[in-house]
Parts: sequence; structure tokens; C-alpha cells
Amino acid sequence: MPFGYFQIVRIAALIGFSVLAYQAYENKQIELTIVFVGLALLFQPFIKVALGRQLWNIVDIIVGLFLIVLLFTSKQRK
Repeated sequence: MPFGYFQIVRIAALIGFSVLAYQAYENKQIELTIVFVGLALLFQPFIKVALGRQLWNIVDIIVGLFLIVLLFTSKQRK
């Protein structure tokens, strides 16, 4: 994939996780706020976090699964 693609994905992740952190904070879910702030900092495009391709793949899968589980559990609560 081209470098620009990863930059766009990182910017989108930073914005998305920041919005989720704000919403969690508004709902007084401090643990989720901390998790989303941490993910926003991990995926931010300005200072590169060098984890290596293999470790980044694992992180991406874990974060993706976490978001899917969070989506389904939040729908069940409503």
C-alpha cells in the first residue's frame, strides 16, 4: 500500500478515537476514555511508533476485535 494511504488511515483513526474518547468521557466511562485516548496516541500520524510490521498487524487485529465487541455490547445496552 502507498504511504499516503497509511497516513489517511492514521488521521482517520486519530479523529475517530478522539471522538470516542470524548463521548466516553461525557458518559462518565473513565476506563473507556483512557483506552480511546491511548489508541488515539498510538495511531496518531505525527510521531511514528515503531512496532514493526508483524506487531502492528497483531495490534490492528486486537483493536479491530475490540471495536467490534464494543459495538455489539453498546447496542445490547440500549
